[in-house]
Amino acid sequence: MRLVFSGTPQVAADTLARLLSASGHEVVAVLTRPDTPQGRSSRPVPSPVAELAASHGIEVLRPARAGDPALAGRLEELAPDCCPIVAYGGLIPSGLLQVPAHGWVNVHYSLLPRWRGAAPVQHALLAGDEVTGVTIFELVRELDAGTVLGRAQYRFGELETAGQALAALTGIGADLLLATLDDIAAGTAVAVPQPEDGVTLAPKLTVADARIDWTRSAIELSRQIRAFNPSPVAWTELDGERFRILLARPAEGSGLGPGEVRVDKRSVAVGTGSGDLELLQVQPAGRRAIVGADWGRGLRGPAVFR
Repeated sequence: MRLVFSGTPQVAADTLARLLSASGHEVVAVLTRPDTPQGRSSRPVPSPVAELAASHGIEVLRPARAGDPALAGRLEELAPDCCPIVAYGGLIPSGLLQVPAHGWVNVHYSLLPRWRGAAPVQHALLAGDEVTGVTIFELVRELDAGTVLGRAQYRFGELETAGQALAALTGIGADLLLATLDDIAAGTAVAVPQPEDGVTLAPKLTVADARIDWTRSAIELSRQIRAFNPSPVAWTELDGERFRILLARPAEGSGLGPGEVRVDKRSVAVGTGSGDLELLQVQPAGRRAIVGADWGRGLRGPAVFR
């Protein structure tokens, strides 16, 4: 089939790379977000998908908005059979949904209808889900509500972060997308409606959401810290400066007030609203990430997180 691939971040580029290396389908163009200014010079930098496509001599479409009439015209000229989409970062207008003969198929990193939205992996970790997965579905106007073409489950590791889980899910999703595209081409794909029950939403998370409230339980905070790694990273304040916590786990012991730090020979723990939290990896302001116990041994007095 002729494909126009849509996506923007590295997770999408990794999926595109799998399509280019192992697929019998032809990627005739990619649709991605415009170049973004980065660094002190604010030099426009292409998205990972744009860079990969350009390196393979594939046409790159990067309209300021997907509703640009020029984009619709070019898509009609390209006449794709199907448009796979992975984390494009914008809404696809309803008028474009009808352009490819077999529609748009979206790779989503949850078991829909659970966690519809921009941050499904993070919200699954925040909620304490033990199992998540990948869903391939037909794109429709309603958010992540299209019929399902493929599903695969994935079980979180005990201390797995959102970044680690997403890396694993990317590989699973790429393989599932390839199989789904083959089924569509062969006319054997089966579209199954999503159940009406069990819908939950996973909106984008912010730096403000990442701030730690030490009155919450150690279990909740360990989930939050995993969910916000690698971005935007859970944080608190120490001596008026931002202090990031990259990995932690509930620990034995009690008696500490929320935010109070206790340093032992081999570990450092913080009191919470229920139980203690052992800090495994931290990043003090202006420093690189460090093992929590090593940071604790460098303290020269009592410490309290705010």
